[in-house]
Amino acid sequence: MFYWFLRYLSLGPLLRLLFRPRVEGLENIPADGAAILASNHLSFCDSVFLPALLPRRVTFLAKSEYFTGTGIKGTLVRWFMTSIGQLPIDRTNASAARGALDTGRRVLAGGDLLGIYPEGTRSPDGRLYRGKTGVARMALESSVPVIPCAMIDTDKVQPIGRKIPHLVRPTIRIGKPLDFSRYEGMSGDRFIERSMTDEIMYELMELSGQEYVDLYAAKVKAESGRRAAEPAPKEPAAA
Repeated sequence: MFYWFLRYLSLGPLLRLLFRPRVEGLENIPADGAAILASNHLSFCDSVFLPALLPRRVTFLAKSEYFTGTGIKGTLVRWFMTSIGQLPIDRTNASAARGALDTGRRVLAGGDLLGIYPEGTRSPDGRLYRGKTGVARMALESSVPVIPCAMIDTDKVQPIGRKIPHLVRPTIRIGKPLDFSRYEGMSGDRFIERSMTDEIMYELMELSGQEYVDLYAAKVKAESGRRAAEPAPKEPAAA
């Protein structure tokens, strides 16, 4: 109930009034039936704009950190994410990844739309990074199409680390559903799943206009953090 209250009576109208977002390709969202919405990920507000502006309910798999925060901020974030039907996933190890896949399959088995970010984390610099193959595994095991959704300029609305968003007009560009039925029964084949994932990422690149980087965003972030933590080289002693 709270999801639809936000969608039609509060958050949805407020977003349209303040940000005037463009939504292109709504006709590519099926009127019913399960599907995966695979989106690039530029900002925290991606998970707000996309569900608020689509005609059907979207359940996102959200990182578990959104549900474990402390203090007033943590409580508010947890309440908000839970109220709009988002599901926490643990990304710490392979066992946790399997649990995330099981959660996604349950959403799809109910005939619902599942939102997922194949990059696994927000882009650190606005570029599009290599997708993880979990989206392909879920598509094969659930026999559902994958709909690419490009978020454009949401990183300008709310850059990483910024709490109060800028009033920038974002765009959501929805592509045609990708049918992978030709790979039916091939779930678990890592070459097939990588090929599917690369096809999804190519469509996202075409829709978003982003530069593509064939590296995992999480790895790039970790390497950047490691370099930032290294002590600066000492200046040579004066003669």
